[in-house]
Amino acid sequence: MPIQHEIHDHAVPVKIWASDLDNLSITQLGNIAQLPIIHHHVAAMPDAHTGIGATVGSVLATKQAIIPAAVGVDIGCGMIAARLSLTANELDEATLRKVFDQISRDVPVGRAQHRDEHARVQAAKGLDPGLKVLTDKHPKLLNAFGKFSKWVNQIGTLGSGNHFIEVCLDESGQVWVMLHSGSRGIGNAIGMYFIALAREDMLHLQANLPDVDLAYFPEGTPHFADYVEAVDWAQRYAMVNREQMFSLVLDALRRHLPPFEVTTEAVNCHHNYVAHEHHFGADVWVTRKGAIRAGKGELGIVPGSMGTRSYIVRGLGNPESFESSAHGAGRRMSRTQARKQFDKQDMVAQTQGVICRKDDGVVDEIPGAYKDIDTVMNNQRDLTEVLHTLKQVICVKG
Repeated sequence: MPIQHEIHDHAVPVKIWASDLDNLSITQLGNIAQLPIIHHHVAAMPDAHTGIGATVGSVLATKQAIIPAAVGVDIGCGMIAARLSLTANELDEATLRKVFDQISRDVPVGRAQHRDEHARVQAAKGLDPGLKVLTDKHPKLLNAFGKFSKWVNQIGTLGSGNHFIEVCLDESGQVWVMLHSGSRGIGNAIGMYFIALAREDMLHLQANLPDVDLAYFPEGTPHFADYVEAVDWAQRYAMVNREQMFSLVLDALRRHLPPFEVTTEAVNCHHNYVAHEHHFGADVWVTRKGAIRAGKGELGIVPGSMGTRSYIVRGLGNPESFESSAHGAGRRMSRTQARKQFDKQDMVAQTQGVICRKDDGVVDEIPGAYKDIDTVMNNQRDLTEVLHTLKQVICVKG
């Protein structure tokens, strides 16, 4: 322990840290382990659950190839968090409600984006040249994103689904700001475009795949280098998006709270991404689909649901997980199931003490739809050590 289970029925083993993995996820992991490009083994984190093609919460080391659908369409999705000099004694419910309203006004959520006069143009300047190179090579990509010209306006915006902005208190009563978002519409467009290209390429190569969503680009093929360039750009965009949003949230807090400083360097980490790394004697492409890098001494963020605890962690550098850890609580039921099982009253009960939306529109994000975060953390005690335990007092959902 904490590895809960190992499967040795395929070309490489599957090592599982999850204690409650569903059968479909096990099938997906087995499909991945059959691929000739997989290096050494497949790792499934404690929060693993069914995804599209590849299991969410899986870590894949691939030899001279990348699976675009494993990286996914929210390329570079991840977290940013930092501690402030404020304490719980400087907060009260009335002020926190003002902060909630201010953040909701200042940070576009869902499908909303910044109006032109508020666009983060300066932040976009460093990204613009790389995007032009990419679209010059792939002009059809412009058609994949209907409002392509508005990618600048989506810098500093939250998006929807499980993305969130939180104000939290740690175990000593210090205030933290934490948020979760990715590469927005343009990342989705890039992901969908290259996933489709990978499927087409596999058809031409007549590859025998256990799942079409495991189509991959081998190194040396026409689209491999372009995908690496595109995914790197989207990951940088996601990082900038979080930084800009974080700045907007701090400005919102400063309008209603006493003067404060940011007392730690922000932790800004992806959990849907691909990187070139060295593991088990080989240079490989590591795809973390719902997992963070947890190299020895590296800081990371493992959030719970909108009514439970979250954790700031330090990686232990466990080679068996490809130096990775869980990225959060992980869903235990689909959004459709959650809406059938829970209602507004359940949401109110499960988010007591948190200023947040409690209406039917966010029931699919209810804490009961997620795995128990403390079980997840216990199952990965060989992957990370906990530095801080956070409990939210404000949660703004996408």
